[in-house]
Amino acid sequence: MTPFAQALAALPDGTFYGTAHGRRYVATKSSFANGKSTKLVAEELGGPDYISLNWYTLETGGRLKPCEMPEAKVRAFVDALVPDA
Repeated sequence: MTPFAQALAALPDGTFYGTAHGRRYVATKSSFANGKSTKLVAEELGGPDYISLNWYTLETGGRLKPCEMPEAKVRAFVDALVPDA
């Protein structure tokens, strides 16, 4: 499993609050197809930032599909996101 896949898998399912890059977010992580597909959507609280991605676990490895934003942005976000305790 790649570091990105591990970071995404470590995030809680459902809606949660967290911090990334010094900013607060509300995020929702949903899993589909017996965990083979994951969707993450996050909105900055009190700010304009928005993150949306789909992750697919394939036999050939993982496939990241950012939703209309650079892949580097979603990778950096997932790596930095720390859910509230």
